[in-house]
Amino acid sequence: MPGMTLYDKLVASHEVARIDDEHVLLYVDLHIMNEYTSPQAFSGLAARGRAVLRPGQQMAVVDHIIPTHPVPAALRVIADEASSRQASNLKRNCDAQHIALFDTTDPLQGIEHVIAPEHGMVLPGMVVLCGDSHTTTYGALGALGFGIGTSEVEHILATQTLAYRVARNMRIRIDGTLGRGVTAKDLVICVVHRIGAQGARGHAVEFCGEAIAALSAEARMTLCNMTVEAGARAALIAPDATTDAYVTAHAPQLQGDALAQARACWAGLRSDDGAVFDVEHVLDAASIAPFVTWGTSPDQAMPIDGVVPDPRAEPDALARLALEKAMDYIGLAPGTPIAGLPIDRVFIGSCTNGRIEDLRAAASVVRGRKVAAGVRAMVVPGSGAVRAQAEAEGVAAQLIEAGFEWRQPGCSMCLAMNDDVLSPGERCASTANRNFEGRQGRAGRTHLMSPAMAAAAALAGRIVDVREWEQRA
Repeated sequence: MPGMTLYDKLVASHEVARIDDEHVLLYVDLHIMNEYTSPQAFSGLAARGRAVLRPGQQMAVVDHIIPTHPVPAALRVIADEASSRQASNLKRNCDAQHIALFDTTDPLQGIEHVIAPEHGMVLPGMVVLCGDSHTTTYGALGALGFGIGTSEVEHILATQTLAYRVARNMRIRIDGTLGRGVTAKDLVICVVHRIGAQGARGHAVEFCGEAIAALSAEARMTLCNMTVEAGARAALIAPDATTDAYVTAHAPQLQGDALAQARACWAGLRSDDGAVFDVEHVLDAASIAPFVTWGTSPDQAMPIDGVVPDPRAEPDALARLALEKAMDYIGLAPGTPIAGLPIDRVFIGSCTNGRIEDLRAAASVVRGRKVAAGVRAMVVPGSGAVRAQAEAEGVAAQLIEAGFEWRQPGCSMCLAMNDDVLSPGERCASTANRNFEGRQGRAGRTHLMSPAMAAAAALAGRIVDVREWEQRA
């Protein structure tokens, strides 16, 4: 009998009941909510006269619609009436149901997928769900995380369970060593480019290999966060010493016998020898360069020395049409080098790249330099805790001295749900996770890249290879 994959073990350990051959009733350890996917769920509960079953296993945060203006946290105000109403509704519902909330003026407010790990809420072996697709982030800590819809939010609030269709298994092995200037962001953009925007559809992806083992816990979060852009239903990395060090540093509730018991459990959270995967991919880390997206889908990407593809070389008619449409929106012609492309804006932040390691990487590039004339560059920490740490370490001072705007936490320019948006035609070097049409503002043009690459673009006023920029230091 074949062994079990890590994904299979996580599902089996949370199976409340088997519904049929493809579906189980899945127990949820932690459910996270934000202001824009929860209102209908609370309304549905109220209409049925039901209360939240387990309030202590819920957490809520205001993050998508909140402005990030650089004012003290206690003075933050959501001026937009509709957005303010969303935030106040969330507070009212959380107060009524006794759910912990990181509200607008909370000094620890931030992006849900940054807050939860940094406060020790996510542990290996858990199932963590949220009405946001980038909940795959938590696979970096050996937890099963994925996004859900509003009706499913209501079901979890009422029952702490989810009717769940079990995914297939995919393994992506990445051996070797990442080269200088190549980060987890480059790695995941490369993976999405290689397998395609639907390449992992219907699968839970497990990452393994030498390059994965060498990544920090925060870099693993970047990798798992963006794997959903390949259609993955989950992304996982087996817990190891790196995971243990991160979790124990952030989860003070784990002490003594409780920690020993937890570690004994974590030791079994890995795929068995002989476990069968439905699909497997192998990549060589040493062959990966800094990656940049050129189009309107995260898989429309290239190494920094690449050029925009020619649609005429694409034999599939639908794929060719997609390429042509992306080029028309992004304003690039076939054969255009991505390096040297002028930019107007730079955004460093998001649940993909708003952690302290990301801000340190950006600061290391800009140290002693200035943002290019005509470029507006902003840094948005992923949480109040990240912001405070960056200020304490001098990271914030370096970025401010270089000419970056130092903002308050929030999803910010990752998506156009607040007032941090691109103007039509503006081209942005962005550390966000999606480059869809209008994602960062109507008719705005987004190029995804790592924090170091975005910082170098801010200094140069154009997209550049950060490795060459460092050599000129």
